[in-house]
Amino acid sequence: MIRPLLAASLAVLSLSACSKPAGTAAVGSDPYAGLEREIISWRNHIEASHPACAVKTDGKGCESFQVTCKAQQEITADESAKGVIAQVIAAMTFNGRAGADGASGKPGSSFSVFSRTAEGWTRTDASPVNLSTCAPV
Repeated sequence: MIRPLLAASLAVLSLSACSKPAGTAAVGSDPYAGLEREIISWRNHIEASHPACAVKTDGKGCESFQVTCKAQQEITADESAKGVIAQVIAAMTFNGRAGADGASGKPGSSFSVFSRTAEGWTRTDASPVNLSTCAPV
């Protein structure tokens, strides 16, 4: 009884090992490992530098940060030659904090492309995208 179960388990494991998307190089078991940490770093950068976050209350200038979309990007041959193994575009929305005078905070958004090489993640600003689909506008 155990032998058929073992054989079935091995068959499933061997199939799952072949199920990586074409053109995706694995770093460890997940080429997107560490992306969430990079998004938090991006959020902190927005907090420190975006005009909507300029007025600070208790050290914070914006609130209601929300990643509205993340989408895997196709890696070009040139990017692949430079060692890019994963690429994601993301959009984030947020609101400036209400001022002491009761004025509502100014809304803002930011767009970035995250690229991963063997050395780690890098982030570059991106053109605006549709906040629902991450498709270019």
